[in-house]
Amino acid sequence: MRPVILVRGLTAAAVVLAASFAAGCAPQPEPSSKAAPSSSAGGAAACPQGKLATATAGKLTVGTDKPAYAPWFKDDKPENGQGYESAVAYAVAEKLGYKKEDVVWQTVAFNNSFAPGKKTFDFDLNQISISDQRKKAVDFSSGYYDVRQTVVALKNSKAAKAKSVADLKDVKLGAQVGTTSLDVIKDVIKPTQQPAVYQKNDFAKAALKNGQVDGIVVDLPTAFYITGAEVQDAAVIGQFADVPGKAEQFGLVLDKGSALTACVTGAVDSLRKDGTLAKLEKQWLADAVDAPVLK
Repeated sequence: MRPVILVRGLTAAAVVLAASFAAGCAPQPEPSSKAAPSSSAGGAAACPQGKLATATAGKLTVGTDKPAYAPWFKDDKPENGQGYESAVAYAVAEKLGYKKEDVVWQTVAFNNSFAPGKKTFDFDLNQISISDQRKKAVDFSSGYYDVRQTVVALKNSKAAKAKSVADLKDVKLGAQVGTTSLDVIKDVIKPTQQPAVYQKNDFAKAALKNGQVDGIVVDLPTAFYITGAEVQDAAVIGQFADVPGKAEQFGLVLDKGSALTACVTGAVDSLRKDGTLAKLEKQWLADAVDAPVLK
């Protein structure tokens, strides 16, 4: 999956966003009424409730990949409001003044969500980690989930005995293309064998189940779901330690220079500040318990 922990104050986020927008975003061709708003989602003038400059007037178009995996979504139905990311999407929509029936879901392949080019969604969420490289092509909201990467391995594989990063260097590992999970294999583990790269996480899980790889790297909640419900002969071997100054977070993806970025960020910041994100995390990701740290 996609793919640590800094709590962002609303005021600080607003200042940073305002500065970055002024310095780095190209002027928008829309009329002045669509100019970039402030990051206060409740600001009547800057972020009018339910009346933002969205792709479809009066609607909020939200993108994610298909299948939409648990525990981020439930039953492959983003529109049901169940699963952490589905619940976050509707919570953000509510902060922006959009009712559940005003939210329209759109299927967007993971890699396409942050690829260069005009977007047809208002924002996308799909376990997409915020990174400087991706910011060159798209905007991100502030983080809505603090994430760590983990290793899942078959219980009878040599990867299952790993207690450290060094123990993983000689095992066959795999991950989905374009993810920070694959980056961890290449940049942190640096295995002697070329990692297996898969177009979708379903293919990585199938390879693990069939013994084609010793282990796969995914985010922590996904790892516990895989071992608990999908590949029961597998176990979570461990998670990777934080890299100082490089906390990994999932963010909502928006079009580069989007007039919605500041309002969406303000909504996310508000949800973190009022405890909604913590509540939703407890509700939907409670099974993502702690795992040993691989050092």
